[in-house]
Amino acid sequence: MTIRTTQTVARFSSPFLLPSFDAPQPAGDYRVDQDEELIEVFSRLAWRRVSAFIHLPAIGMNPQTYQMVPIDPAELEAALEKDHQQS
Repeated sequence: MTIRTTQTVARFSSPFLLPSFDAPQPAGDYRVDQDEELIEVFSRLAWRRVSAFIHLPAIGMNPQTYQMVPIDPAELEAALEKDHQQS
């Protein structure tokens, strides 16, 4: 089975909270990794997302520890949409 990881950046202009977080996170740019596995569908290739992680803290912050927290991509999209509507 072939797996690939794609990285994107999620930009929040306001503090935000996802259900998997213990506390709200400050505004900023956050690295997001999505792992996908290769599947064959009717002789075509396709990718199916199998997991997603957000890196804490935001890019450019200088903490003593870093975390990769598993997230639900739909919850991330909803938080980004809410943030966009508030700005």
